[in-house]
Amino acid sequence: MTACAGQPGAGEPRAVYARRRDRFAAAEARLASRSRALSWARLAAVAVALFTLLQVLLDAAAPPAWTWGLLAAAVAVFVALAVVHDRVIRRQRRWSELAAVNADGLARLERRWDDLPPSLAPPSVAPPAVAPPPETLDDHAVADTHPDGHPPAVARDLGLFGAVSLARLLSTARTPAGRATLGRWLLEAAPVDEARRRQPAVAELAADLELRQDLELAGRLALLERAERRDGGDADPEPFFAWAEGEPWLLARPWLLWAARLLPLVTLALIAAAILGLVPSSLAALLVVGNLVLSWTCQGPVHERLDRVSAGAAELAAYAAALEVVAADRSDTPRSDTPRFDAPLLAALADELSAEDAPAATWMRRLARRVEIADARHGSFHVVVQVLTLWDFHALSFIEHWQAAAGRRVRRWLSALGELEALAALAALAHDQPAWSFPTLADAGPGRLEARNLGHPLLADGARVGNDVAIGPPGTFLLVTGSNMSGKSTLLRALGLDVTLAQMGGPACADALTLTPLALGTSILVEDSLADGVSFFLAELLRLKQVVERAAAAHRQGRSLLFLLDEVLRGTNSRERRLAVTAVLEHLLREGAVGAISTHDLELGHVPVLETAARPVHFRETVRPAGGDGPPMTFDYRLRPGPAPTTNALALMAAVGLTPPAEG
Repeated sequence: MTACAGQPGAGEPRAVYARRRDRFAAAEARLASRSRALSWARLAAVAVALFTLLQVLLDAAAPPAWTWGLLAAAVAVFVALAVVHDRVIRRQRRWSELAAVNADGLARLERRWDDLPPSLAPPSVAPPAVAPPPETLDDHAVADTHPDGHPPAVARDLGLFGAVSLARLLSTARTPAGRATLGRWLLEAAPVDEARRRQPAVAELAADLELRQDLELAGRLALLERAERRDGGDADPEPFFAWAEGEPWLLARPWLLWAARLLPLVTLALIAAAILGLVPSSLAALLVVGNLVLSWTCQGPVHERLDRVSAGAAELAAYAAALEVVAADRSDTPRSDTPRFDAPLLAALADELSAEDAPAATWMRRLARRVEIADARHGSFHVVVQVLTLWDFHALSFIEHWQAAAGRRVRRWLSALGELEALAALAALAHDQPAWSFPTLADAGPGRLEARNLGHPLLADGARVGNDVAIGPPGTFLLVTGSNMSGKSTLLRALGLDVTLAQMGGPACADALTLTPLALGTSILVEDSLADGVSFFLAELLRLKQVVERAAAAHRQGRSLLFLLDEVLRGTNSRERRLAVTAVLEHLLREGAVGAISTHDLELGHVPVLETAARPVHFRETVRPAGGDGPPMTFDYRLRPGPAPTTNALALMAAVGLTPPAEG
């Protein structure tokens, strides 16, 4: 068997990942040892502090002077050790996660799916106000007709999401913004110009392993922080965006803002004067009551805004580290005007995240610090501080100044970050599979796909077999025949997955791939429904109806549908199946669709209305005689021209020791 990504090309990334995994794991082990030593040292400091405290209690009347000094020293040493230990733990976590990043890289190369992070969930067309956790969202949550993209049937048929899927192979996107963007790209074919624009960006990121892994690391650390907060899912950012893009509430009321600034000064001054006996204490008390009334009157709108910002900023603060990765200057030259990226798309995204006044990461950290100030309202002494200083008004003022300066840019920042992560995910695939190629995307024209040595992207290099495939022009289709397990379904899925990668702007599993703008329509995995009273045959008919409707819609938009149909209408007899399949193919061909259909029905290619349209190809098998060594049937998975020359059902029965019925 041959792999479309040859073994030499795949070997280098494997060595890089293994070397980095071992280096980071060794660094993590050294820090783990240091962390254990610091734990023992902290325990020793606690023991010394307890011992000296016991000495003080036993000799409470006149404790020796040395005990106080030793107690103070033990406490100081404990505090210092705690600070150092916290830094060591953070560094240890960083090295541990970097080792895991490279271990995941090896798992992707070897297609060890159980060792990879869970697949992202397919996004819905219209997200609910609060998105359900990824583990509860399945393909059925996606609308049947996704705008300009794949319906969920295609997602299930091709394996775009799930345990063994393209989404899992592209699992380096870790932030919610990155996963959402990647999910949309998997479901929506990008315009040709946009897909072409992504290709050099993906190629450039493929060569920048450090940047990609730092970006992935930032997302992984953010997930760990979320887990420590016991937050099970991604928070819905829309309430925060609505606030950030809205108008400030307090800054729009300057009289209230100035009152909140002046009243605490007057209150504290009167309290000081009352203590010195300069003014009656009742006057100071009157100001305190006034502050309390003002706080109570405005508590609703003030706290509602502080709570909304606090909830959103806690989630968005995790983005700051990822944003810093992009903003960091990795140029090898000291010139400040050296562009960070060569690819125009990457340069544009980096510019979006590097505002003239300050980078996006800086703005996000500023917000995090101001939210910390606002969260002081949850403290035990908040009421006292509030009536004396009107603390909540000042906190909201700080936050609304941030809102006025940066709020309308946050959505664009996170969109740019999500796009960078999605590009980095495709770049990781390009790095891992250097023999794969970036497709040639035609601007328009009749439906056409030509591939050299095209293979299934989800198969490991050693198991994948590539084939030359040509589909089109309109008015023709590929008729794929061969026995079960010979490779027919794998070929159809390979075509769909490689087209998906091509229209995302990524590399395809082929030595060369050329295609026109194509929409995808599939019928590969069809299920009946007892709950809905839908039989398997009816379910197949409904699926085929969707494919035909999608072909008509694509034709109206000046595009061609690429249909991939696998053994359709198995739930009826041969004669009616042939008539029905013929009718479906006639509909598709009239709409300018191109594609491939696999079948066991060798007579389908001889139906008069299809005979000139069919381009027959087949897979072949080798049947071993009964009692021979090895499996009863083997396959080379090579696509050959023409219809399958033989059938194998009776030969296979004999190979497994069953006597086929005698003829006559």
